[in-house]
Amino acid sequence: MNQLKVKFKKLNADAKLPVKGSLEAACYDVYAHSITETNGKVKVGLGFKTEIPKGYKGIIVPRSNLTKHYWVLNHSFGVIDSDYRGEWMAIFTSIYGAPFLNEYQPFPYKIGERVAQIYFEKVLDVEFEEVEHLDSSERGEGGFGSTGVF
Repeated sequence: MNQLKVKFKKLNADAKLPVKGSLEAACYDVYAHSITETNGKVKVGLGFKTEIPKGYKGIIVPRSNLTKHYWVLNHSFGVIDSDYRGEWMAIFTSIYGAPFLNEYQPFPYKIGERVAQIYFEKVLDVEFEEVEHLDSSERGEGGFGSTGVF
């Protein structure tokens, strides 16, 4: 099994490094190190910086328990490039005001709690080739929902 070595630097002794929730977990849980709330958005500092090897990227995704709360992780996921050396952060937005939600729900996490998950992927170099025509496919130009709902 190949293993990717990613250098982690804690911002201080209280910061927690990512951990797997189970032996076969696909992602590593990350913890809130700082929480700043303004205008319905919450910025969560994860308390560490990284040096990701060239050719890889880090990805922040929500934990599955976020589905129990009326908050979303902005962009659904965050990408950390290999040349980024700042603190990893996650930005959450309240969905207060949705037609089914009449009252503001507080941010569900506190400092020291698991707030998101991270994983790493290889980045492929892409060469774009401009062409006049594309081969046809069965789907064609059918867009959102064109392959059926179920």
